[in-house]
Amino acid sequence: MHILIIEDECKTAAFLAKGLKEERFVIDVAGNGMDGQHNIDHIHYDLIILDVMLPGKDGWSILGDLRQTQKQTPVLLLTAKDAVADKVRGLELGADDYLVKPFAFSELLARIRTILRRGPIRQINIFKILDLEIDAIRHRVHRGGIRIDLTPKEFQLLLLMARRQGEVLSRTFIAEQVWEINFNSDTNVVDVAVRRLRRKVDDSFDNKLIHTVRGVGYVFEQR
Repeated sequence: MHILIIEDECKTAAFLAKGLKEERFVIDVAGNGMDGQHNIDHIHYDLIILDVMLPGKDGWSILGDLRQTQKQTPVLLLTAKDAVADKVRGLELGADDYLVKPFAFSELLARIRTILRRGPIRQINIFKILDLEIDAIRHRVHRGGIRIDLTPKEFQLLLLMARRQGEVLSRTFIAEQVWEINFNSDTNVVDVAVRRLRRKVDDSFDNKLIHTVRGVGYVFEQR
């Protein structure tokens, strides 16, 4: 298992790295937020141990950017802040757990093992693609700062495409996922729905997101 520690306190970082290496984890250490962000952008990690108060780029920003890019890498926050509001903020941003300094290494290790056993079960709820934002919880869609009103099925179709961004989705798959029906070649419900969705989401904007793949289906991506 490959773990990234982003911690600006040298003694704490060295203590964590030594202890986790003894537990046979592969460890990288970043001493500030910018170096930590660089590692995240270029290396796959099984877990990130993230301090909140960091020079260069704070832990809140790193965590927020990580989740906005839809990366589900588990994150364990380390901080001296024990206020309930800080804990809530961390969890709402997508942290998997929260540990307040000072802490016992045995507790940290137990939390790490619990997170890794559980795996990334998080469901991404906010999608941002170019100037389009989809809020899966509130069922709201904005593009270019403008609210777009969708029917329930249109929203479900858009959310399906966003969650599978870059994948070519067949008409059969879309019909099964959105309408819970077996696709019939004589039924054009998918094509009609996609046309309506395009009118609302794409037609008034220069950068199109919904593309047809002839003979196959549709793909949602920026080009």
